[in-house]
Amino acid sequence: MQEPRDPAELLKAAADDDQTAWDELESRFGPRMWAVARVCGLTEADAADAVQGAWLRLLEHLHDIREPSGVGAWLATTTRREALLILRKELPRAPFFDVALDSDPAAAVLEADSSRILWRTVSTLHEPCRTLLQLVATDLGYQQVALRLGVPLGSVGPTRTRCLEKLRTLISSQETVQ
Repeated sequence: MQEPRDPAELLKAAADDDQTAWDELESRFGPRMWAVARVCGLTEADAADAVQGAWLRLLEHLHDIREPSGVGAWLATTTRREALLILRKELPRAPFFDVALDSDPAAAVLEADSSRILWRTVSTLHEPCRTLLQLVATDLGYQQVALRLGVPLGSVGPTRTRCLEKLRTLISSQETVQ
């Protein structure tokens, strides 16, 4: 039996259109990529999209990988990013105008502006706060949030509290500047 090739060597061979290199990359790193996608809480179909998206990113960046020997970690990180993109697309967006005909248009504009500022500020938070607050806003419940983030159920509440405090601080500092 042949000894597995070095990841950097596999990446170079794949860039040279070596199908066996692609096959070896897939057999070596594919299961880990699937695990990453599923730990993010994706369905099997969405996990397949995330994994496929990560392979596509690799194909697009074959010659740009700074550390070819770390291609496994690169693929896992890229799969996680693809999974989070899929999750974000599933999150409901606050409507820009959700106005009844008899309501005050000026109040509706202010409310929409506040909502945009809030979500723009949430998007500046680091992980896991950004994703946690987006998931909590969809009212999934702590068990589903824990599953999607891959964290213990008991840590969701305390993490949520810390993340909300960070968000309050950011918004408060923005209000002070304005």
